[in-house]
Amino acid sequence: MASHVPAVTLPNGSKMPMVGLGTYQGHGDEMRRVLAWALECGYRHIDTAAAYQNEAAIGDVLHEWLSSGRIAREELFVVTKLPPIANRAGDVGRFLQESLTKLRLSYVDLYLIHDPVGLKANSDDGRPFDSEGNCLLDFDTDLEGVYKALEEQVDAGKAKAIGLSNFNSKQIERIYKVCRIKPANLQVEVHVYHQQKALREVCRDFGISICAYSPLGAPYMVKGSDEYPILLQHPVVTSLAKRLGRTPAQVLLRFLIQNQILVIPKSTNQERVKENFQLFDFELSKEDMASLEALDRKGDGRIYDFKEIFKGIEKHPEWTFHIPY
Repeated sequence: MASHVPAVTLPNGSKMPMVGLGTYQGHGDEMRRVLAWALECGYRHIDTAAAYQNEAAIGDVLHEWLSSGRIAREELFVVTKLPPIANRAGDVGRFLQESLTKLRLSYVDLYLIHDPVGLKANSDDGRPFDSEGNCLLDFDTDLEGVYKALEEQVDAGKAKAIGLSNFNSKQIERIYKVCRIKPANLQVEVHVYHQQKALREVCRDFGISICAYSPLGAPYMVKGSDEYPILLQHPVVTSLAKRLGRTPAQVLLRFLIQNQILVIPKSTNQERVKENFQLFDFELSKEDMASLEALDRKGDGRIYDFKEIFKGIEKHPEWTFHIPY
């Protein structure tokens, strides 16, 4: 089944499947069950991060499938990310090796800088917060230096490709000016309410593919209203889903895929994990696409600016949202 999933060709020639499994907030045995379901459905693109604290659980399942011969390493596309507390050139190699050890892999297919903001770990618990809940900012963050350290991990064979996450257009341009190895991918919030057209155009000019996190509009984060319904419940979306005999999630994911955006939906429900992968036996018409495109709220549709999660993050000069895109 996985062989029939379209893929984006990265600058190094590797194929990144257009649908992957998002694993944010997935932990322990639940994460193991979900990943096993996903692999059985045909998912081969797995997205995680050191900051998610689930690499070990993911590694357990991958090791089981690889060691039993149920899957070959070359069939998998595994993505993980450098945590903000390691946004220093000297920390990159150690943190990537820690991720590889937990994932029980010798390399990852794509390694991303998780966020341009550098944080410091509290010496007491390793978390990037002080006793009052303010995030501990590292004002010496050198993104260009960090990216060059990622390039060294490609040279060492520990990452096949490297890229960025949550970077704005100016930060991407800065990396592009100094890079020896082209950023392969940008992972960023994209969904029908927040279509990121300007940022997508910048990435298109640089030949950088885009992977959408929260492609369904993060329904667990949004309180719906008559004016701003949860995206999965928007009348335009539900009407299209009913006419096409699809789920609202499938309609939203298909919209992104037809815009050449990779998607990493996350679910802990076995049936929805399966449904979120069944996207390639139907198409949205031009009229369908236009009706969804019209729902774009641009910057007002953004869900994550990280200020609620990381108190004071906007004080860092590399905070992504100092500029519109």
